[in-house]
Amino acid sequence: KVKEKPRYEMSRQSVLLRAFPRVERELKRTGVTKYLIWQDYIKEFPDGYKYTHFCKHYSDWQIKVNPTMHRVHKVGDKLFVDFAGEKLSYTDKQTGEVIPVEVFVAILGASQLTYVEAVHSQQKEDFISACENTLHFLGGSPSAIVPDNLKAAVTRSHRYEPTLNQAFEDFAQHYDTVVLPARAYKPRDKALVEGAVRIIYTRLYVPIRKKQYYSLSELNVAISEYLAIHNNQLMKGRTYSRRMQFEQIERNELRPLPVDRFELKQSFHAKVNKDSHILLGTDRHYYSVPVRFLSKKVKVIYSNSIVEIFSKFERIAIHKRSKVPHAYTTNTGHLSSNHRYSAERTPETFMERAEKIGEDVLTLIRSILDSARHEDQKIKSCEAILGLERKYGGVRLAGACRRALDFGIDTRVFRTIETILENNLDSERESVFSNALDMPSHANIRGENYYK
Repeated sequence: KVKEKPRYEMSRQSVLLRAFPRVERELKRTGVTKYLIWQDYIKEFPDGYKYTHFCKHYSDWQIKVNPTMHRVHKVGDKLFVDFAGEKLSYTDKQTGEVIPVEVFVAILGASQLTYVEAVHSQQKEDFISACENTLHFLGGSPSAIVPDNLKAAVTRSHRYEPTLNQAFEDFAQHYDTVVLPARAYKPRDKALVEGAVRIIYTRLYVPIRKKQYYSLSELNVAISEYLAIHNNQLMKGRTYSRRMQFEQIERNELRPLPVDRFELKQSFHAKVNKDSHILLGTDRHYYSVPVRFLSKKVKVIYSNSIVEIFSKFERIAIHKRSKVPHAYTTNTGHLSSNHRYSAERTPETFMERAEKIGEDVLTLIRSILDSARHEDQKIKSCEAILGLERKYGGVRLAGACRRALDFGIDTRVFRTIETILENNLDSERESVFSNALDMPSHANIRGENYYK
C-alpha cells in the first residue's frame, strides 16, 4: 500500500506548483535569480520549502511541463529562425499548377511569441525579407538572431568564428542586432525553434491543408489568422499565452526599429565602356562613370533604389536606379567635352535655356519641339536659335521670337529670326490692325453711302 502524503505537505506543494508559471516568467527578466524569488516566497510562506527543495521542485515541474526546454532565455535577447522541413503550397489560377513554398518560422526565446511566413525559396532574398517581416511583426529587434547553418545566413560554418553571408550581416547591422549561428550538429542550440515547428505542423498545417489557395499572399493571410490563434492560446501548464507574455515582459526590452527598411545590396565587377557607361545587366540599363575611368574595371553595388560604382574602395559615381531597359542614366559631369556637348542637346536642356531668356523664346522653342519635324531638324533649329543670344543678346532675341511667332513656325524659322535681327525689326511687331493704312480722300472713290 502506497503511503499517502500528509495533508499539510500536499497543501504546501500545491501552493508552490501554482506559483511556478509566475516564477518561470520572472526568471526571464534581467537580474532575477531563483534565490531572489525564493526569498520572496519564504517571506510570504514562512513554513514553505527551503531553497534546495524549492529548486528541486521547480526543476521537476519544468521537466514535466516541457521536457525539451531547460534553458532560461532572457527577455529581448534571442530570436531563433529556421525553415520548416515540410512545405505548403498554393495553386496557380491560370495554369492549375500546384506550387510548393518554403515555410519560415521564428520564435522569441523568452516569450516564445512565434512568427510564420510562406516564401518561394530559402535563398537569401526571401530569407532576409522574412527575417525583416518578423522584426516588424515584433515591433523591435532582439539582441541577437540565431539561424541554423543555411547558406542564406552562413557562408562557412565554424565552432567559434563562422563566416556570415555578407548581405545577412549587413541586414543585422541595419537593425542593430548580431547573428549567432547555431552550432553544427548541436540540436539543443535550436531546440526552441524546432519545437515551434512541431507545434505549427498541428496548429497551422492541418487546417491550412483543408483549403485551396491561389496565391502566395492569400496563403500568408491564412497563415497569419491561424498564427494569431496559436499565439493567443494559453500555454501548456501556464496561465498565460505567448502574446500575453510578450506584451508583459518582452516587448519593451526589444530595440527600436530604424525608420527605413533594409535594402538588399548586390555587387558585381564591370568594365567601363568607351562611352563612359557601365551596364547593369539585371535591368539592361546603362549608368555613367567619370571619363578618367574609361576602360577600367570597377565594382558596382546596387539595391532596389540606388546604384553605386567604386574603384579601389573609392565611390566614383552614384545614381538612382532605373529599370527602363536599353536606356541611359547620365551625369554630364562624368563625360568628356565632346560627349558632354552631345548629352546636353536634349529637349529638356533647350527648354531650360529658353526659359532663362524669356517667355516668347520658350514658346517658340516649345513649338519647334512639338512639331512633326525630324528629331535632328528640331535639335539643329533649337541650337541655332538659342545660339543667337551670344551675338544679339537675350532681350533682342526675345523680341525677334515674339515677332516670328506672328508669322508662324515653318522649316525656315531660324532664317526668319536671323533676318529680323539683322534688319533691326525685333522691336516692331506685325499687326493687321496697327499697320492698316488710312483710306485717302478722292472724288472717284465712292463711299459706303453710295451702295445703300
